[in-house]
Amino acid sequence: MNSFADLGFHASPLLRTSNCDIHGAFESRCLFRSVWSRCPECEAIRAETEANEKVEKDRRERRDMWERKVDTAGIPIRFRERSLANFDATNEGQHKALQFAKNYAANFTEGAFESGQSALFIGKPGTGKTHLAVSIGLMAMDRGHSVMFCTVMRAIRRVKDTWGRDSHESESQAVAALVFPDLLILDEVGVQFGSETEKNILFDVLNDRYEQRKPCLLLSNLPLKDVRSFLGERVFDRLREDGGEVVPFDWESHRAKIA
Repeated sequence: MNSFADLGFHASPLLRTSNCDIHGAFESRCLFRSVWSRCPECEAIRAETEANEKVEKDRRERRDMWERKVDTAGIPIRFRERSLANFDATNEGQHKALQFAKNYAANFTEGAFESGQSALFIGKPGTGKTHLAVSIGLMAMDRGHSVMFCTVMRAIRRVKDTWGRDSHESESQAVAALVFPDLLILDEVGVQFGSETEKNILFDVLNDRYEQRKPCLLLSNLPLKDVRSFLGERVFDRLREDGGEVVPFDWESHRAKIA
């Protein structure tokens, strides 16, 4: 019967002095038969390098996954770097809008996602409505929620496109795709023709989301009374439920100032 020593194991570790070309002499330990431990400083550097490479690989994978999510969400490239931190709030109205966005985003999972709380951002073009809405969406995505950003015209066009003979998507599938995200951001409310067909399509989407308690952020350049008229009382009433708020953006365009 072979002893542990015959198999290459020893009751006490065998030690010897070895030399590293970089760090000089070190005490090497017999690991198994003719296998001896390497320079501890080189091993520490190697372990640190591997750990750093893994961190970088994980970071790249998270970045790639994030970019795929943002592409899927339909967020325009121009707005992908927007955040609550880089929103320029200099007057009282801007501070109030920013505070609403911060609260809505920070409590999205336990708040709007659970209750279905929606909001309507109303104001002139260039006042930061899209900036804050996208910032909320990006924070919700960072917490694992699904988000979709699109204009109302694009949403309506998607549904109308299903009416063609060569469509690969049914009308119900197009509506379901707009109902599916945890948060739907609809921009340019009221830019459409305002036909009964468009109103009915919009009602189908928003009513299904309302029934499933899925929140929406609606953005419009029109005055509140015009938005209310365009959406119709049925949609507007549903948006007001569950703590829905109208957030005014009643200051001059930031883009106009820059120009």
